[in-house]
Amino acid sequence: MKTSPSPASVAQHAFTVDTAGRGLVEITEPVRRVARASGMQAGVAHVFASHTSCSLLITENADPDVRADLERYFGRLVPDGDPLYAHDAEGPDDMPAHVRAALTAVSVAVPLTGADLALGTWQGIYLWEHRLRPHRRRIIVTLVGC
Repeated sequence: MKTSPSPASVAQHAFTVDTAGRGLVEITEPVRRVARASGMQAGVAHVFASHTSCSLLITENADPDVRADLERYFGRLVPDGDPLYAHDAEGPDDMPAHVRAALTAVSVAVPLTGADLALGTWQGIYLWEHRLRPHRRRIIVTLVGC
C-alpha cells in the first residue's frame, strides 16, 4: 500500500531581541515556542536575523566559557578600529561588526521533529551581537513542515 505525504504547511513569526551590546544572547526558547505553537510534527525551522551587524549561530549552551572564547577569538581576528577599514560611519566597531556577520551567518536551519527543535543535547541557538552598544534585533522564524 502506498501512502501520500501529508500536505506541507508554512508558518512565519517574528520577534525582537534586545541586546546589551556585543555578546551572545540565547534565543532557543523563543524559537522553540514558535515551533511548538505551529503543531508541525516534522519539517524545518529557518531562523533569520534581518540585520548586517549581528549573526546567528548554533553552539554549546552549557559552558559559558565557549561563548567567551568565541568572543575573544573574533576580537583577535576582527579587531575594532583597524585602519584597514574605510567604513566607520557609526564608529570603530561598525565595519568589524559587518565582517563578523559575514564570517558567520545571518540564518540557521534546524530540523523539526515531534513539534520541537531537533537540537543536540548541548546545542542552543544564539544571536551574536557584534556592535558595542545595545540594539533591538528582529528575528524571523519560518517553519515549513507537516
